[in-house]
Amino acid sequence: MKHITTLPQPAPDAEIDYPKPERLVTGNPKRTTYNYFTSSNSGMDAGIWCCEAGAWRIAFADDTDEFFTVLEGIVRLHDEAGIVKEIGPGEAAVIPAGFKGMFEVVEPVRKYYVIVKRTAA
Repeated sequence: MKHITTLPQPAPDAEIDYPKPERLVTGNPKRTTYNYFTSSNSGMDAGIWCCEAGAWRIAFADDTDEFFTVLEGIVRLHDEAGIVKEIGPGEAAVIPAGFKGMFEVVEPVRKYYVIVKRTAA
């Protein structure tokens, strides 16, 4: 039977990680992920992600997109062309498949995320 998943209660176990050293630009921010939903059928994950201030280079796979809404804090996304987008509380953004650039957490952030990894048909 299928059930509705609600966020943020009850919280799943936290997954904690840090950016890979070779990707770090500033700081060494602790990243905490609460993955509430995973679907192997659709390749979708959804949950809450928190992170300390810092910056690191990102390179999204060609089959993976992320939609997110910032609940608290400020992030900046820098693309390879030098364009910077700042996203704050109540704002949302999409990081498209194949995106390369830098993810900067200006103020500690908490966000809802949905990641979709497409599978070949």
